[in-house]
Amino acid sequence: MTRLTAEFWVQAYLTRLRLADIPAFVVARGDATAGAVLVKQATLDGRATAYQRSFDPMTGVRTWMMLAEGAETDVDAVIARQRSFDPDLWVIEVEDRGGRHLLDEPGLD
Repeated sequence: MTRLTAEFWVQAYLTRLRLADIPAFVVARGDATAGAVLVKQATLDGRATAYQRSFDPMTGVRTWMMLAEGAETDVDAVIARQRSFDPDLWVIEVEDRGGRHLLDEPGLD
């Protein structure tokens, strides 16, 4: 199975969000080929949730799991800590009052 590069996946994700009229921005650009991706979903009321992709080696399934949830400043602190030990990390910020992020849609795992 061929893996997509991180940059290709990010661009496809941003396009899907744009088509759904959900604003999103690349906050930190990671390694174009193999950087991990974090998605921060901000509801614009001072709260946010950060998601990271998880891989189950037993089944080969990739899923998005919650990394942090709460006050946006607290979530930002968690993301900053992640970036401090992984400079290749991509961070995408999604802004939607309804909490939409589309990570549960087919093709985004």
